[in-house]
Amino acid sequence: MTIPSSPRVAVLAGGLSHERDVSLRSGRRVAEALRSAGIEVSIHDVDADLVPALTDLRPDLVWPLLHGASGEDGSVRDVVQLLGLRLLGTGPRASRVAWSKPIAKTIVARAGLATPEFVTLPQSLFRELGAGRVLDAVVARLGLPLVVKPSRGGSALGVNLVTSADDLPRAMVDCFAYSDTALIEQAISGTEVAVSVVDTGDGPVALPPVEIVTDGAYDYDARYNPGRVEYFTPARLDDDVVAAVCDTAVTAHRALGLTRLSRTDLIVDDAGRPWFLEVNVAPGMTETSLLPQAAEGAGHNLGDLYRSLVLASLA
Repeated sequence: MTIPSSPRVAVLAGGLSHERDVSLRSGRRVAEALRSAGIEVSIHDVDADLVPALTDLRPDLVWPLLHGASGEDGSVRDVVQLLGLRLLGTGPRASRVAWSKPIAKTIVARAGLATPEFVTLPQSLFRELGAGRVLDAVVARLGLPLVVKPSRGGSALGVNLVTSADDLPRAMVDCFAYSDTALIEQAISGTEVAVSVVDTGDGPVALPPVEIVTDGAYDYDARYNPGRVEYFTPARLDDDVVAAVCDTAVTAHRALGLTRLSRTDLIVDDAGRPWFLEVNVAPGMTETSLLPQAAEGAGHNLGDLYRSLVLASLA
């Protein structure tokens, strides 16, 4: 197709997930950057007005910046494609795969990446078999410490580090508040790193890894309210380890069939080995988010980078 000289981009932000506020902030930041690069942008919430608005507007490209359910599970992306519109980013099928942490971990493990051993427990089975016996079996098999997290979700909502078996039941209850299925995995000790991947037309390329050092848990409050976290871009890792974490992120991006941009969250253990935790097809784009930090650390102007992603998606 012919690329419009002044493409119109519809940014989707908001929605009804627990991460609505983050999504709205991401949408505003991306819209500002695109406008600074000469792109015409409109922002749309995901509500009853969305389909009529997109039908009337017929934008050249739709950029979903929705975090959490519907935004990352592929459903809204399905609707965009049903309307005959083009997407920036991963399509609905690959989004559904990446959104499920157990499935994504299984696929990247087959691609040769290390990921912590894990089990998944739906709330219904957890109740039917008896919580105590099931959790005793989990601890006996996986040991301690453990990380309990929703099998689908983001922004660390419902995520807990468990160092004592006595704390595991409460972590499960907290997790089930956000998802009907819990993923329980071995906790890997080491350096927390996020690696963003962008593809502006020449294939996926890793941006500099961002090292995350936090006062306490890297939870929702720490992620989106400045002051509790210190970031290092690039991460304070040896060159060979930096190469390994970048390769891990690109391998995960390719193995999961992702498009244009993603962010992979990793732990680098004391031996320098990267461990895949999860991947995000709609990375946060707020002022404290990791992909913009990585892009700026690589010397990119955000407006120019986002414009390049738009043009590559239209090419």
